[in-house]
Amino acid sequence: MDRRSFLLGTSTLTLSQLLFGCSGNNQAQLKVQLLKGSIPAQVVNQFQKSLQPQVELKFAPVEEIQDLFGQLQNWQKPKASDEEAWSRFIPFRQSQKTAQADLVTLGDYWLKAAIEQKLIQPLQQLQGNQFKHWSGLDEKWKRLVTRNEEGNLDTEGKVWGAPYRWGSTVIIYNRDKFQKLGWTPTDWSDLWRDELQQRISLLNQPREVIGLVLKKLGKSYNTENFDQVPDLEKELEILNTQVKFYSSIDYLEPLMMGDTWLAVGWSSDVLPVLGRYPELVAIIPQSGTAIWADLWVRPIDIATNALSDQWIDFCWQPSTAMEISLLTKSNSPISTNILDSDIQKPLRNLLQSNRSVLDRSEFLLPLSPSATEKYESLFVKIKV
Repeated sequence: MDRRSFLLGTSTLTLSQLLFGCSGNNQAQLKVQLLKGSIPAQVVNQFQKSLQPQVELKFAPVEEIQDLFGQLQNWQKPKASDEEAWSRFIPFRQSQKTAQADLVTLGDYWLKAAIEQKLIQPLQQLQGNQFKHWSGLDEKWKRLVTRNEEGNLDTEGKVWGAPYRWGSTVIIYNRDKFQKLGWTPTDWSDLWRDELQQRISLLNQPREVIGLVLKKLGKSYNTENFDQVPDLEKELEILNTQVKFYSSIDYLEPLMMGDTWLAVGWSSDVLPVLGRYPELVAIIPQSGTAIWADLWVRPIDIATNALSDQWIDFCWQPSTAMEISLLTKSNSPISTNILDSDIQKPLRNLLQSNRSVLDRSEFLLPLSPSATEKYESLFVKIKV
């Protein structure tokens, strides 16, 4: 199970079925490649109904964000030589290159690389008439996608993406086990309590694990210089004694079976199981956590398509944002009144943003190569 390949069952299947069909040559088209499970089929159907009948939508779901990033790279590869061009007539050598899309889903962590490699172009006139709901986004999301030409955050930069859903790193625990202890987790510091020795599973991700320790120590997830945090390695070593295993895939199953009592995981993995396992409880740590966002980006050299602008703004309509949030079990960058929905309380508590906790949470921004190497080396060292 991975937050980037979470599927939505029947909703996703329905979406896949409406993607591919015969079209008339004169039909206006919108071609979108999206992360599978990140947009409900109902939302695409509603958008289709709002358009003229001659408009054709082609929404192609892709399993992983990294595959979408790879597709952006493939579209920018040099055109084939004459010899390579002839190879298309040889079946086993035919290219797998797909037609370029008007919009693509990209995770916020990949945004800097996409800008640096000139794979995408800025979105224009986000405050124009075609983007009526841009003003409804919290400043946190506007800052995330406003970057300079190197892909770094820059309030004077251009807008390179349109966030349409987001999630966070959460603590999930077994309610029955903690009733015996007489307390429940509320923050990262609880992971160091003696009662949890060998009872915890953590994500097998250096940025996530070292980041939560940094957060516990009052530092940023995006700290580059470890010399500024003298207790970091010591705290990591103590935490390691609490951990039964590290996994970014199979961390929920042991919790369901009672082999572990607490796990750290991604909300997109966790939220779908809460309704089926009432003994599980998920919380966002009070000192803040890591957050991620899925964005719409426009590939380089693609002409601005009025339909793509309409789609982005449609996703930001409050009613649509609510539907995306509830059906994909993710948070929305648009303020929605989740409290008025009939969604179960455990889910509602995670989907209704706590303003103060959100302000203390951070996106995992790309680090310098040297800092990235430090994170990976330290992570390997403490797990030995």
